[in-house]
Amino acid sequence: MEWFMVSPLMLAVLFFVAMGAGFIDALAGGGGLITIPALLATGMSPAQALATNKLQACGGSVSSSIYFIRRKVVSLQDQKLNILMTLIGSMTGALLVQHVKSDVLRQILPILVISIGLYFLLMPKLGAEDRQRRLYGLPFALVAGGCVGFYDGFFGPGAGSFYALAFVTLCGFNLAKATAHAKVLNAASNLGGLLLFIIGGKVIWGTGFVMMAGQFIGARMGSRLVLSKGQKLIRPMIVIVSAVMSAKLLFDSHGTEILHWLGIA
Repeated sequence: MEWFMVSPLMLAVLFFVAMGAGFIDALAGGGGLITIPALLATGMSPAQALATNKLQACGGSVSSSIYFIRRKVVSLQDQKLNILMTLIGSMTGALLVQHVKSDVLRQILPILVISIGLYFLLMPKLGAEDRQRRLYGLPFALVAGGCVGFYDGFFGPGAGSFYALAFVTLCGFNLAKATAHAKVLNAASNLGGLLLFIIGGKVIWGTGFVMMAGQFIGARMGSRLVLSKGQKLIRPMIVIVSAVMSAKLLFDSHGTEILHWLGIA
């Protein structure tokens, strides 16, 4: 276990940062791009920030999952295989990321995220209502659970959007229903990845639990809007979050070149 002290004022700031991230994440994903920079700003090492982020993210995804399950939007019985494959995928990804450089993934991720945003923007009727399902059983569990779960454990940003996209395009779910199911798999991948980080002893528990409380509250507020506002709110949020995520990821990878091109540096 690693120790790291955060001031009471900083803890208060992190609580509200996590609350905002949980609210956004419940609607469109991408909350990690808010919380990870905040954790790094405290002086944590990248490994500590990633591990602690997984802990606090569990608060948001579990909160949303409980809400959707209680409202009978999601049936755990129907999602058992998807959850199992997600757990296996996320634990494999979290184990591998400790031994393999993720530079290549960092380069292509902005393109993937931009593609999701454009997909929802240019296809306004996508997810408006349930459609015919394309994949069933194990094949769907391997794609939506195993592959996206692996990505979430290995890297993470935007995993919620990838889960939702899989449920819309492969299961034929409407956008609100897809978002609800995405949070359940997101919770599974967060828990799987967290387990590996706990074994590695990188989690900063005090900070993580404070942020988890903020995530829980923010995610519950966002989850209510998913069911009350549906795709009218979720679609523009996915497009906006995808654009912001892409811009940040591009800047993180090519910030110096971009500033030089703009004549700022």
